Parts: sequence; C-alpha cells; structure tokens
Amino acid sequence: MSDLKVTLIQTNLNWENIEENLRMFDEKIDSIKERTEVVVLPEMFSTGFSMAPERLAQKMDGSAVQWMKQKAAEKNIILTGSLIIEEDGQYWNRLIWMQPNGVFGTYDKRHLFGFGGEHEHYQAGDKRLIASVKGWKVCLTVCYDLRFPVWSRNAISPETGEPAYDVLINVANWPERRSTPWKTLIHARAIENQCYAIGVNRVGNDGNDIYHSGDSSLIDPLGEIIYRKSHEEDVFTTTLERSRLDEVRSKFPFLKDADKFQVF
Repeated sequence: MSDLKVTLIQTNLNWENIEENLRMFDEKIDSIKERTEVVVLPEMFSTGFSMAPERLAQKMDGSAVQWMKQKAAEKNIILTGSLIIEEDGQYWNRLIWMQPNGVFGTYDKRHLFGFGGEHEHYQAGDKRLIASVKGWKVCLTVCYDLRFPVWSRNAISPETGEPAYDVLINVANWPERRSTPWKTLIHARAIENQCYAIGVNRVGNDGNDIYHSGDSSLIDPLGEIIYRKSHEEDVFTTTLERSRLDEVRSKFPFLKDADKFQVF
C-alpha cells in the first residue's frame, strides 16, 4: 500500500456565518500548492460550535454539503469535517467524509459535550465510521469523542488478522483553557492504537468569547510529534508513510495483547 498525503487546515471561523466560512475555506483549499489526497477541516466548520441548530442547521442537500461535493470533485480530494445537519426534525453534529466522485460517508458525534449543553440540542450517534482510502483505514471522530478511548479503541480483526484502522482523525472546537487535555489525549490515542493520529482544531474567539489556541497535531504510531501548531492559522500538508506504520506494528506488536471486548 502506498503513502497518503494529508492536509490539516487550522483556522479562525466566522461565527454562525455559513456563506463566509465556505468562501474562506474555498480560498484556503485553493492555496494548497502540493498534491494532497485528504483535507481535514475543524468541527462545525461552517458555523463554529453553536448551540443554535434551529437557525443554522441544513439538510444533507444544503449549501455546505453541496460545497463539499463540488470542492472535492474540483480538487480531486477527500474532504472531511463536521456540520450542523437537520434530519427528520432532529439535529446532528455530523462529520462528512466526501470523496471526489460525490460518494460520501457520515459519522454522527457519539459523545455530546454535556458541560456545554450540546446534548440539549443535538442527537448522539451510535455507529463508528471507518473509511478507506488507498488501502488505509481511517477512524473518524469529533472533538469530545477524544476523551473516551473505548469508542476509538483499535483491535485486531479475527477475520483478517489486521488492525481495524491505521489513522485516527479528530475534528474539534476545543478551547484553549483545556489545551493540555487536548494535546495529551490526541497523543495517547496514537500510542495506544498504534496509528497515526490527526487532530484538527480551530483558533480564535468564538461567538461566546471562548478562545481556541488550535494546537492541531499529527502524531506518529510511536507517539512522535510530526506537527503541532498553536495560536496561528495554518495550512499544513505532509505524507503519512506506510512503511513507518508497518515497521512500528511489526517491531512492537502490542495490539495483539489488548483486552478483547466489543462496543455495542
């Protein structure tokens, strides 16, 4: 299997302004000069982390999903990030995994942030999404999910003898006041699951005057920090090396010693 080129976009967000955020991400994606294959945007990238889904939610045929479809096709990339989605009168913090051919997968955030009242406005998902690209398996999570390691636990499949996934992606609006847990948890998820871990967070103040320092990160399967950026907007592209992942798992086959359990 070949290497995988990924881009992390850390940026401020225009509070509850879908049109302006889509325009801004248009410019940032157009600015990528290197070849890339997966572009990762923050949580609720079209609005910021808002508890006003009644005003802001769109359906799956709304402008934000349509923009993702058009941009993925135009740039021949996979584009992922979460949006506020309405479906059958209920609201979801939904991550979209949009492929260039317009086929997409969805993941509804499992762990809603009760401390911020998210559970009062949104429905919780109950299914993981492990996507596939170029033979890489990618586990997709949203923000607060990061605090609950059982949900993202990697495991050896008895059918294939292979780990369930190779890359963990977490998209977030994680405040600076809890930046130490953010950095620690994304680091831990890479080590315990023997995978590359990507965390893409926003920067700047949101509409509630909560500051976000970003600290978007890319961690390798041994816990080495490949990338971390704090406080500044940044568009970072790099290559995930398949040989590095295979070497770590071969030299240190820790996953086979893990406890056996199933998440229902």
